[in-house]
Amino acid sequence: MKISLIFGGKSYEHEISIVSAISLAKVLDVEHFIFLDYAHQFFLIPKDKMKSSTFSSGVYKQCKKLTPTNGDFLLSSLWGEKKLGVQRVLSVVHGGDGEDGLLSSLLEFFKIPFIAPRKEACVLSYDKELTKIYAQARGVKVLPYEVFSLQNPPSDLSHYPAILKPSRLGSSIGVNVVKSQSDLTYSLDCAFEYDSKVLVEPFKEGVKEYNLAGYKNHEGEMVFSIVEEPQKKDFLNFEDKYLDFSRTERVLKAEISKELENALQENFVKLYENCFEGALIRCDFFVIDGEVYLNEINPIPGSMANYLFEDFAYALSNISLPAIRDVSGSYAYIHKIQRAKGKA
Repeated sequence: MKISLIFGGKSYEHEISIVSAISLAKVLDVEHFIFLDYAHQFFLIPKDKMKSSTFSSGVYKQCKKLTPTNGDFLLSSLWGEKKLGVQRVLSVVHGGDGEDGLLSSLLEFFKIPFIAPRKEACVLSYDKELTKIYAQARGVKVLPYEVFSLQNPPSDLSHYPAILKPSRLGSSIGVNVVKSQSDLTYSLDCAFEYDSKVLVEPFKEGVKEYNLAGYKNHEGEMVFSIVEEPQKKDFLNFEDKYLDFSRTERVLKAEISKELENALQENFVKLYENCFEGALIRCDFFVIDGEVYLNEINPIPGSMANYLFEDFAYALSNISLPAIRDVSGSYAYIHKIQRAKGKA
């Protein structure tokens, strides 16, 4: 199965997406690199041009443009247009355009096969408030939280320390630990710079955190990655996450009991099934006093969490994609009305 990689997007995480794509170019045999720029134009990037300077310098604009069409992309040339020949598109468009569902909607509209959450799953996982509501409805525990808007910001918080983050953004951008009321104004300014809605949670030091990725295969079975225990830090900032997005080397499996591993997988399945089919996602969990809590769902994880799988290329080919529903009509109802009115 040939993989075509889409990356970029009009988002605060645009550069992170480029890092993910460059990293995956080292571990995957990618057939096409499709770049979505800030102006929502698609470009076909040659493999030898898959380096950061191609995008930071604007050289990508000299590459051939692409246009989505039914089941494929059209490649423009002096001799007209021809189909690119995509078989399976893998989206690593992080943040807006990718994780908010816009790109998924476009790919669905043009019936282009793709690996990423469908639009409904994007909506639920992109907004952290909706993610918590969704998780609770599925029987997965979450930490208590409060939500505030730009029009109604808090003058104080009910507890300190707290972690304050934009509700619809990832990569730890705009996130701060608020240790006291004196930190609140600055933290709100940081978060509201990126989003009009912020989410506040209690900040708990020393909790255990575990990351687990997975997907559903062609047989309808769940396939899980190894469980990773991230580096021992109370809070991973943007620089930490930036390095995380460029990872290609496999990590060590967390040394945890089989009971805990099963509990993490059970919570993953509750979140994935009947929502995230067609996607490879990563869920980040907290374990507090022996109880599993969802921290966040990464619908398009950095470098697609390739470092958690022994054979990542096989994993991508093994993901079951939802059937594309086709609807056709005969206009029989309109014809019936026209005949009743004596019209042809």
